Amino acid sequence: MNLIEVKKLIYEYIRRDKDGNVDGITTAIDKVDLDISQGDFVAILGHNGSGKSTLAKHLNAIYFPEEGVVYVDGKDTSDPKNIWDVRQTTGMVFQNPDNQIIGSIVEEDVGFGPENMGIAPEEIWDRVEESLEAVGMYEHRERSPRKLSGGQKQRVAIAGIVAMKPKCIVLDEPTAMLDPKGRADVIRTIKKLNRENSITIILITHNMEEVVDADKVYVMDKGRLVMQGSPREIFSQVDELKEIRLDVPQITELAYELNKEGIPLPKGILSREELVEELCRLL
Repeated sequence: MNLIEVKKLIYEYIRRDKDGNVDGITTAIDKVDLDISQGDFVAILGHNGSGKSTLAKHLNAIYFPEEGVVYVDGKDTSDPKNIWDVRQTTGMVFQNPDNQIIGSIVEEDVGFGPENMGIAPEEIWDRVEESLEAVGMYEHRERSPRKLSGGQKQRVAIAGIVAMKPKCIVLDEPTAMLDPKGRADVIRTIKKLNRENSITIILITHNMEEVVDADKVYVMDKGRLVMQGSPREIFSQVDELKEIRLDVPQITELAYELNKEGIPLPKGILSREELVEELCRLL
């Protein structure tokens, strides 16, 4: 059974005038279907307004389907009695870590979630230690989050979710507010959690470089899923991505332009090493 199943999902935003009358309706999610298995690393791409963040909030029962259904670990997210189980199964990490960090000390903040779950104190501290070590922040456990960098704060936010032992973590543009080093640290952390802890990762982003190692990529536009496949399959479609205002990784773009100039390179090159190897082969 899939960990997450989304079937014919529809969700609309309704705008109202000052008198409360309906002034317009925007379909944010339009008949979306997707399946995600335990242990997958999945990326969901799309420009601003494509519906990817709205979709993310359905996976944690923040939003509920207006039509269609979302199952998380076999449980219907729209059933009120399932909300607690759904939110324990799927943790959310948002753009701004300051919105998720509430403790004055790092280790206290990471322990907040397990404490609310009613976990025994001795197990809470075991979880805090394991989670901080998993994201590379154990040495900062006694520091104030206010004194950390953006990337470090985001890793603490991720540790707080990991301490609750979810099967899946949904990250909604977690690197959007970070500098290049912070972005690299966060992406390295979530790849490690996926690889070593078998945590399902769903990464919502519009940064193409972050998804080249994903198992599967979904591309959204105007609330619909318009592409799905491996990173190589998706980034082989450069012209199609540009039509919906999305870029490709820089190295893929370089290979694409070289191909246009007559150098017979394969489509969907994803890394510098791969490009060098192909160029050497041609020489």
